[in-house]
Amino acid sequence: MAEPTPETRTRSWLITATAILFLLIALGLIGAGGWLGAMGGSWYYLLAGLGFLVTAWLLHRRRAAALHVYAAIVAGTLVWALIEVGFDWWQLAPRGDVIVLLGLWLWMPWITRRLGTRSLAPGGLPLAASLVLAVVVAGIAMATPSHGISGRLSMERVAELTPDEGGMPAGGGVPAGDWHAYGRTAAGQRYSPLGDITPRNVDRLKVAWTYHTGDMRRPTDPVETTYQVTPLKIDDTLYLCTPHNYVIALDAGTGRERWRFDPEVPDNINRQHLTCRGVSYHAREGADPATPCARRIFMPTADARLIALDAATGRVCTDFGDNGQIDLWRGMPNVEPGFYYSTSPPVVTRNLLIVGGAVNDNVSVTEPSGVVRAYDVETGALVWNFDTGNPEATEPLAKGASYTANSPNVWSVASVDEALGLVYLPIGNQPPDQWGGRRSEAAERFSSSVTALDLASGRVRWVFQTVHHDLWDRDVPAQPTLVDLDMPNGPVPALVQPTKQGDIFVLDRRTGEPILPVTEEPAAQGAAEGDYAAPTQPASALSFRPPPLAEADMWGATMFDQLACRIRYRSLDYRGAYTPPSERGTLVYPGNFGVFNWGGVAVDPERQVVVATPSYLAFVIRLIRRTDDDRTYVSDGEPGLNENFGAPFAVDIGPMLSPVLGLPCQAPPWGYVAAADLRTGDIAWMHLNGTVRDRAPVPLPFEMGVPDLGGPLVTAGGVAFMSGTIDYYVRGFDLETGRRLWEDRLPAGGQATPMSYRGPDGRQYLLVVAGGHGSLGTKAGDAIIAYALPPAADDGGG
Repeated sequence: MAEPTPETRTRSWLITATAILFLLIALGLIGAGGWLGAMGGSWYYLLAGLGFLVTAWLLHRRRAAALHVYAAIVAGTLVWALIEVGFDWWQLAPRGDVIVLLGLWLWMPWITRRLGTRSLAPGGLPLAASLVLAVVVAGIAMATPSHGISGRLSMERVAELTPDEGGMPAGGGVPAGDWHAYGRTAAGQRYSPLGDITPRNVDRLKVAWTYHTGDMRRPTDPVETTYQVTPLKIDDTLYLCTPHNYVIALDAGTGRERWRFDPEVPDNINRQHLTCRGVSYHAREGADPATPCARRIFMPTADARLIALDAATGRVCTDFGDNGQIDLWRGMPNVEPGFYYSTSPPVVTRNLLIVGGAVNDNVSVTEPSGVVRAYDVETGALVWNFDTGNPEATEPLAKGASYTANSPNVWSVASVDEALGLVYLPIGNQPPDQWGGRRSEAAERFSSSVTALDLASGRVRWVFQTVHHDLWDRDVPAQPTLVDLDMPNGPVPALVQPTKQGDIFVLDRRTGEPILPVTEEPAAQGAAEGDYAAPTQPASALSFRPPPLAEADMWGATMFDQLACRIRYRSLDYRGAYTPPSERGTLVYPGNFGVFNWGGVAVDPERQVVVATPSYLAFVIRLIRRTDDDRTYVSDGEPGLNENFGAPFAVDIGPMLSPVLGLPCQAPPWGYVAAADLRTGDIAWMHLNGTVRDRAPVPLPFEMGVPDLGGPLVTAGGVAFMSGTIDYYVRGFDLETGRRLWEDRLPAGGQATPMSYRGPDGRQYLLVVAGGHGSLGTKAGDAIIAYALPPAADDGGG
């Protein structure tokens, strides 16, 4: 008998190695698939595992029947996948990628010939046919739109705005080319009345200048060091802050630095956040602008100070507060440096400066107070305080007294309507966020609500709660947006409130009564020991809340991590969006990053439409029973986030990710750009937003729709801009259809809200901040980038 040739030995080893691989896959699928089936899940993986086992045995025996069995696996997988998800490409891919690739391997000549057949001989035809069918289905799926809404917004101008108001529904006008507050005006619309940039010329935008702040992350910074600023523009100057609270003034036309102020904030390991969303501006009525401190910039710092600066020079206004600053720790209980600070700019009115603050998440039941305080904008004297734990006592706190500890706070941006004499507060939850067994009556009233206060006195005028007895950290995260809506019975002063759960509540801002219908829907019961769950939860007619997750929605890059995610899904308690947190572990969807977060929405007050960037990530919450207040269960060192010292439970919380590659366990898309009519609540269009280029193991620009943490900007020219996706781009969209018209690569994560202004040269500028987000893992940076059309650009007649 002839000796085997080296080629023959190699082929033999290929068959043996392939059989071993199939055996290992079979054992994994049979074990994990049987476990999933026993938990009430799909039996597909067990059956596929048995098919792999038979294939492995036949390969070992060098039988061509292995190809037939595997052809049945391919065909069966295809039928099962289509039944589960139809022609959804991103859902089909992980169900079939490994199956098809292994089928192609088995169909190669070096395998088939060793099995006594050929790839295209009768023995190989069933496998070939099943693979061709799988490829055809994949092609159909890739060409089949399976997500989003295609439609058009009406571009009819429902309301006409005077040029100097530029969309502010009430209270002093802002010049159309300026941006005087976080949302451009105190109404928080994030709307520019400039129309030079249009759908016909937006693709001509080029970088006009770039400025680097020099404020980069330090080794001592917390994980959540983020650059979320939206600069202001007043006359010919831009004003901005940085994560370490530098305040910088730039020439709006060139980006040249005019002045810089360093408040010398000391590092502190106790801080959870290090960010600055913006500064505030006030001009003294009737004063000569050249007078020192006639125009002021107000800066809240990470060490709980509020500083007033001369807008012209950056020098401290020493006639404000105590030598130019207010100590926000004054009157606070449980003083612990690093545990209280303001990350959002204060609201400025004609005569008041209104400021809230953030506390570290869930460290203990003895946190600082969530009080909101109003100061005289000129002197810094305390005028009133609204303490959600003691809401009736709004007169200035007596010397030596303290505010209520651990009361719900206002960490995001407030809005104001001076004509109605109301300030609107987006209120958070009372820690512990995920266990509410000891909340006070006042906390239950104000937690997770938008609340209107009388400007003059701070007294409550109305409260609208967006979540009852919130156990999911669904703070009202975004600035309320004010707009006058042209309704069938006449104009109505409205408030538009986006929420983490995806509802956008449209309320009459005079009374808090819904304009678009709000219903109470039954919610899951069964809270942890000592707690309860609200029987119903409010739902708005205008909503981007996702449908409930099913096991078939679990995802992964391959069948293996998808199987792991299915097992995890079955192991968790999940009965809809309001499933109470549990010791077993609860799937929370949407998670606490929220469908909407601090970036909020943009509202076009003339067309009366809203532009939004809904995001979708599932989280897992697990309560851990505490036995004492000395041990840490979920944190490593200071500040002890989520330990909930003094409560019965600590909480382990994080996104639901696949164990193999760390991708989200629920199928994409994870992020959209969308628009809706505010008068009807109808969603006009909703499209995938962003790629996985900067988050995937291989930087491929697959447009899967990714989370956005930032806010949109909408312009009178009919273009919406946003930069907050976890890939590093700023994009422009057609307001009418949602079609992407333009994009540009950013040097770092753009997790901030863009703004637009008219420069000294007469051009409309788009300003983008690219500094990254620590907890999202996007690249850190310090860039301020201004875009504009070329000076002599033809706008195409738009």
